Amino acid sequence: PGQSVLDIGIGTGLAAVLFRSAGLRVYGMDTSQEMLDACRSKGFTDLARHDLTAPPYPYAAESLDHAVCVGVLSFFRDLSPVFGEAGRILRSGGLFVFVVGDRSDDEPAEMVVGPEYTRSAAPVTVFRHSARQIDGWLAESGFTTLRSLAFTVPVDRGRTRSLQAKAYLVSKGADAD
Repeated sequence: PGQSVLDIGIGTGLAAVLFRSAGLRVYGMDTSQEMLDACRSKGFTDLARHDLTAPPYPYAAESLDHAVCVGVLSFFRDLSPVFGEAGRILRSGGLFVFVVGDRSDDEPAEMVVGPEYTRSAAPVTVFRHSARQIDGWLAESGFTTLRSLAFTVPVDRGRTRSLQAKAYLVSKGADAD
């Protein structure tokens, strides 16, 4: 309680509600005005509309305690802007939690998910990232991995198709810039 968290890609604020109920001051950033409006309707006020792939983010260096990014990174091929900005914004010792689509080095990074799974009129391209890629981006951004957890995400209601994902808990090192 009393610490701050930046929800990168806050969406409708689904996770942010839990952070706020735990006593954290929630800051949120998203590219969608509609998503930010949904957050405002839930009482969130520290919100910024910003392209998550375009540094710098609208926060001062070392101004926030923690960051979270869930359900967003699968839409970006290059995660270095997100990781770099999280590293710049977080205070030393700050925690960053995020989820990525997971893959081995020999699997393709791009995956097209058809409209039958997305409930949209068009297919969606998602990106999966290998542990080696993630480790490189984290090292460049001054983070140390504390823990990671692989899990399976069903793509359809019938659970006939799934994707591998991985959640990471990382910490901004005391000697990071």
